Formats: sequence, C-alpha cells, structure tokens
Amino acid sequence: MNKIRASIKEFTHALLQINRTEAARILNRCYKSENDFCQLEQIIRESLDHIGTGWEKGIFSLAQVYMSGVICEQLVDSYLPQAAVGPKTAPKIAIGVLEDYHSLGKRIVSSVLRAAGYELLDFGSGLSPEKIVTKTIEHQVDLLLISTLMLPSALKVAEVKQKLQHAGEKIKIIVGGAPFRLDPQLGQRVGADAAGSTAFDAVSLIEKVYKT
Repeated sequence: MNKIRASIKEFTHALLQINRTEAARILNRCYKSENDFCQLEQIIRESLDHIGTGWEKGIFSLAQVYMSGVICEQLVDSYLPQAAVGPKTAPKIAIGVLEDYHSLGKRIVSSVLRAAGYELLDFGSGLSPEKIVTKTIEHQVDLLLISTLMLPSALKVAEVKQKLQHAGEKIKIIVGGAPFRLDPQLGQRVGADAAGSTAFDAVSLIEKVYKT
C-alpha cells in the first residue's frame, strides 16, 4: 500500500509539472512491476481527484487540471484491454460526460465494457442535460452511463433524470466519477440507479441494474 501511495504522489507531482515523460515513466514502472491495470487506474484516478480538489480549493490552476487530464488520456490507451469477440447486444447502452470535457474516465469505462463483450454508443463530452436527454431518447437507449469530474456537473444528473421522467422514459442511469467516489450517497440523491467507484464496476453494475 505504501508503494502505491508513493507512486500516486510521484505521478501527481509529474502531472502538476506538466511533465509527460516523467508521468509515462512512473506508469510504465508500476505496470511492469504489477502487470495490473486496476492499479494504474487507481494511480491515475487518485492523482486526478487530488488535482481536481486542489483546483476547487484554489491551490492549483485550471491549466494544471486541464493538462493533467490531457496527459493521462495520451498515456492510458496503450494499457487498455482489447475488445472481446462476440459482443452482447442487449441492453442498449450509451455513455457520455455531463458538462465536463475530460473524457479519460469515459474512455476507460468504454474500453472495459467492450472488453467484456458489450457494445455501447459514445455520446461524447461536454454534454448539457438537454443534449444528453435528447440523444438518449433519440437512440432508444436502455442504460445511460454518465461520467462527471466536478460536483456541479454531478448534481446535474438529477436534472437529466427529471427530464427523462417528464418525457415518459424509464431509462436506467449509472453514474461515476470523482464526486460519486467522494460521496457514496450522492448517486442516490441525484436519482441514479447505481454509482461506480472504478471503471471495472461498470460490468457488474450493468448486469445488476438491467435485471431489476
């Protein structure tokens, strides 16, 4: 555990210094040591959570938050699992980032689900509640996965849920991202059917929610 904490500290420092080379070296060292993508996800997730929290407190700049996300997105692709053969076709799943523009979490979840054999639509990032609802109804989605980075965006899930209900839709919503990890009750408060802590939670949550 101390080894992981040290790696998170090192990786966070590299991100704040906008040092892509050092960040890549740290991830490569950790992956060679453990050959475990879950550990890499933890390092990336906790580092970005720390930087995002620091921005909210006025410690770090918005540029540091933005560039940290960009660096992580550039580095993560080579570690993502490959897609499985024989994708499942039901339920119909879509994923999108509500209001925020960082797509790292969405990309990891998408790759994990495709590796598990699921097909899904990617609605993109920076979506308003109106836009994500319109897309969801237009594509006749059964399960909507919503990723957020900041608390104000996470709170807008309640608006998405309300708009879907007003449209007479009974679409299930699964949420994820830093705000939902920091507050385990937040997902329930905004009306989500389930909330995940890691990308790998998505598979079990989809199976659980779709059966209910």
